[in-house]
Amino acid sequence: MQIFREGLLEGQVCVVSGAGTGLGRAIALELASLGATVIGCGRRPEPISETVEMIREVGGIAESEAMDIRDAEAVDAFFDGVLERRGRVDVLVNNAGGQFMSPAETVTPKGFRTVIELNVQGTWQMTHAAATKAFIPQRSGKVVSVTLSPHQGMPGMAHSGAARAAVENMMRTLSIEWARFNIKLCAVAAGQFDTEVIRTKYPPQVSENVAHTIPLQRMGTPEEMAWMIAYLASPAGDFLSGCVITIDGARDNWFGPWPPPGATGESGEPLAEERRSRDPEQP
Repeated sequence: MQIFREGLLEGQVCVVSGAGTGLGRAIALELASLGATVIGCGRRPEPISETVEMIREVGGIAESEAMDIRDAEAVDAFFDGVLERRGRVDVLVNNAGGQFMSPAETVTPKGFRTVIELNVQGTWQMTHAAATKAFIPQRSGKVVSVTLSPHQGMPGMAHSGAARAAVENMMRTLSIEWARFNIKLCAVAAGQFDTEVIRTKYPPQVSENVAHTIPLQRMGTPEEMAWMIAYLASPAGDFLSGCVITIDGARDNWFGPWPPPGATGESGEPLAEERRSRDPEQP
């Protein structure tokens, strides 16, 4: 489905981390379809190379580089190379990240540190390098960091919840500091999306029932996330900065089924307060 006009991002250079699978691949494909030159990066060379081939098969412009965003020297070299080849960077999408499902009491110091290093330190290094090497000299640029919903606590992922909250605050803070350079920074908090990761990485009891925890009763599609990122990358997103956009089918507001079990009428309708008729002669 085509949402935006052809050529909307013509001439833009967009870096997408974690572009080899899932949401990252969908984002890279959408940005390229709108005319952007996409530079994909990720730890494994095969998946990101496949993404690039998919883009080139339909006439898009893309390249890829295998890189660990936790490696500061590799990140610096990556952006130096992009600038040498392309001359500029217009958009950075911090999509790379990771976590594992575990009760908080069984998370080891190493496991917690790994998640923080990937999601917080890695995002910081990508953002800082893009800003200091490209955006600040250009006096323009956009950063979109993918985080997670819900925000009211994330049982089973205490490490990831802490990391994503840090990234959201980072985007808010930098949106103030770097506004003087015309750099816009946002976070997009993703709920549950129907990707291979959720279908294969997590226990079937989770993946098969997660839609029932979403008020809209379905998971999002990768394309819906890609459309949001494309919107922010476009001129329509030029006044959006310092905000967190939650895209999760109302999962952030969830407190259980509505109407709640045991609080319905005979036909299943929500109960309402029973009000007495007002005496017109009483004040």
